Amino acid sequence: MTRSPLKLLRRSSPSLSQASLSQAQQAYLAKELRSRRQTLFLQRMLFLLLLALWELGVLCGVIDGFIFSSPSRVLLCFASMAGNGSVFLHTGVTLFETLLSFLITTLLSLMLAVLLWSSPRIAQVLEPYLVLLNSLPKSALAPLLIVWLGASLKAVVVSAVSVALFSSVMALYTSFVSTDPELIRLIRSLGGGRKEILLKILLPSSVSVIISTMKVSIGLCLVGVIIGEFLAADSGLGYLIIYGQQTFFMDQVVTSIAILCLISSLFYRGISLLERKTARRGGSR
Repeated sequence: MTRSPLKLLRRSSPSLSQASLSQAQQAYLAKELRSRRQTLFLQRMLFLLLLALWELGVLCGVIDGFIFSSPSRVLLCFASMAGNGSVFLHTGVTLFETLLSFLITTLLSLMLAVLLWSSPRIAQVLEPYLVLLNSLPKSALAPLLIVWLGASLKAVVVSAVSVALFSSVMALYTSFVSTDPELIRLIRSLGGGRKEILLKILLPSSVSVIISTMKVSIGLCLVGVIIGEFLAADSGLGYLIIYGQQTFFMDQVVTSIAILCLISSLFYRGISLLERKTARRGGSR
């Protein structure tokens, strides 16, 4: 859906009226709108071209359809799985695990970042451990989680949280300690304490960082869920991928991967929409 040049400018400056736009501004916004339309058109055409080449390669025998599948075989596989309802069951399981992991990660990262900011001594003690845990390959922890927690939903969720949590904590903590010190001094000069600094300065000034962190963590949570489902699940898209690989049902594997790509794109677009709404509200104040 495209927007008029006036709406594009109003989104960044809601108080502007049509009369206040000069001809140069109108021309610039019209050029930007054309550029966006062209980019979107090229993106879609590139996607269709890749699908066409993939299908043509299979038909001509250049690509092994048994190993790499094809767009038509993926559609037939999806239709078959949709007919018996299995694709919706496994997709729903993965969505639920991902959203639960994302919620836990977001809350825990905010709480831990606030704790580190409120106590510099704790931050100094825990910083090397956070760096170590963030750089540790989380797939190495997955087998241990299975042994500790069993092959259950809990193991999958903990696996996903462990993938996304530490990078989120470090990003938020860095944003908190980088807050303008003059604003903090102003709150303190007015008699405010840590609570007022947190609610009036730190969190409002870090909204963009929080949303950017959410963009990253939702993808990491999805990765962690799939890792957990590879090892400790009897349902979910990760389970379908492993089962399809073990039975050489590659159409199911590629179909599951395609669904994961769609889910990841929808998650990202959802948080981007939240980011735009937040920026719009901030600009209207």
